[in-house]
Amino acid sequence: MLEHGGRLLEAATRFGIPPQQWLDLSTGLAPWPWPLPAIPASAWMRLPEPDDGLEAAASDCYGASAVLPVAGSQAAIQALPRLRAPCRVAIIGPCYAEHQHAWQSQGHQVQSLTAQQLSVLLEDYPAAPTFDVVVLVNPDNPTGRVLDRSTLIGWHARLAARGGWLVVDEAFADAQPACSLADCADRAGLIVLRSVGKFFGLAGIRLGFVLAEPSLLSALGALLGPWAVSGPARAVGRSVLADHSLQQAWRLRLQDDAVRLQELLTRCGLPPAGGCELFQWVTDVDVAVVYRQMAERGILLRWYRQPAGLRIGLPANAAQWQRLEQAFNDVMRTMGSNRA
Repeated sequence: MLEHGGRLLEAATRFGIPPQQWLDLSTGLAPWPWPLPAIPASAWMRLPEPDDGLEAAASDCYGASAVLPVAGSQAAIQALPRLRAPCRVAIIGPCYAEHQHAWQSQGHQVQSLTAQQLSVLLEDYPAAPTFDVVVLVNPDNPTGRVLDRSTLIGWHARLAARGGWLVVDEAFADAQPACSLADCADRAGLIVLRSVGKFFGLAGIRLGFVLAEPSLLSALGALLGPWAVSGPARAVGRSVLADHSLQQAWRLRLQDDAVRLQELLTRCGLPPAGGCELFQWVTDVDVAVVYRQMAERGILLRWYRQPAGLRIGLPANAAQWQRLEQAFNDVMRTMGSNRA
């Protein structure tokens, strides 16, 4: 089992603090509740049907010609490696560890590279093929790094020329739609993953989408089987994906709060090394000590051991912002006293 953020009950047990007293900033989700629609009784009582408008709402929202709903993008991450015979896979790291785990578990040869290293290797591709599949997260999780569209389109062209794939996990792209390749996802060999959980703050409904050419979506759908997404999740998805005006307001609010978090961390002596609208990435500190001391104060951050860093999500309200800044000031003051 790989470690993930959001394991609040485990932290509550470990640190002896009741769950309701925690400030959980470990997950990188929008911290405010999206206004949910009333779920019709039929969504609970009938099997889900594929012509209920969810696919159309997703296609319109993402600008993609073909989509496949899945039970969170995690379902696609685990299934996609089963659609290819064992091959050579490059993972652009550091990134969400489930990608490497999924490809390795299906017998593929996996290598972790930086974007710069891959660009060099692809210069002679396809004349000298190096990888059959390239996987990346854009914006990256946990660093927030964004690769521009032209770079990714160039990578895809080289891979697709020899039947390869470019898999782009855009779980955090809703706040930065200009970086998305969703409008290109009908091209052979380009696979884009989207998540409803992060931007909309609805991780619990387990809803995501795969954007790709129809033949690949058909193969993936057959592998996942019927009724992969529940009726209630489909009902919620139709509503949130269709509300474009609220999505734009959400983006502006996230952008403002991302700057606010950057400034807070810098004031506290923890200038971020990266980040995006939903989280900040801090590395220039003893991350294990900061994680533990913040947890002892009932604030849960996401601690990464490799690469060493802390991913810090957004507080939801004024009281949480004040609590976070006070705790960071206390922790950094204590660490400074210990060094002295």
